[in-house]
Amino acid sequence: MRTLGPGRRLGVWLQGCGLACAGCMSRHTWDPLGGSDRTVSSLLVLWRAALAAGADGLTVSGGEPLDQPAGLDALLTGAAWIRAEALASGEGTARHAADLLLYTGYEDAEIERDPARAAAVRHADTLVTGRFRAAEPTALVWRGSANQRMRPRTELGRARYAPHLDRRDDGPRLQVHMVEGENDVRLYGVPRRGELGALEKRLARAGMRLRGPSWRP
Repeated sequence: MRTLGPGRRLGVWLQGCGLACAGCMSRHTWDPLGGSDRTVSSLLVLWRAALAAGADGLTVSGGEPLDQPAGLDALLTGAAWIRAEALASGEGTARHAADLLLYTGYEDAEIERDPARAAAVRHADTLVTGRFRAAEPTALVWRGSANQRMRPRTELGRARYAPHLDRRDDGPRLQVHMVEGENDVRLYGVPRRGELGALEKRLARAGMRLRGPSWRP
């Protein structure tokens, strides 16, 4: 994935979201009983393989990751440990450290005053925080609405994200992925205002109709 953070990244989406922001493109991730069950250890196997292949970072989004604070804490703690191990051994990302980026709809104050949430984000190098507000579009890179904040929290986060804090998008905001063996298309990224509707219209003119797009009720 290349549309949610700098470079080539492993993306993990956690299921379930009690915030339910109007206009969300990922309504299918709201149901806490949806998705598929995965152990933290199985995700860390993917992370180890991604580092060995030269990944630049891990992006965790949702749903709402902080609605599963214990699992998120275990995932980011394990990811940070594996990253340190890879750097120490000189394998995979030895030329640079891969960063850990977390998306959450909670505000900074909501995270800080909740011990479980605060513990869950302690290993994140950078947070993108704040509810998605469809009425406040933004051209800022990797953010969905103008109220959302990108907040580096570590030395690595500051070094990696400082050039992007005020950077406006200068390339594609969506990455299209066809699921092999399934009649399914996945879109990764943060669409511009009206971009999803325009995509549907272009497909319709080409004789293709989307069934059950994730941004529809």
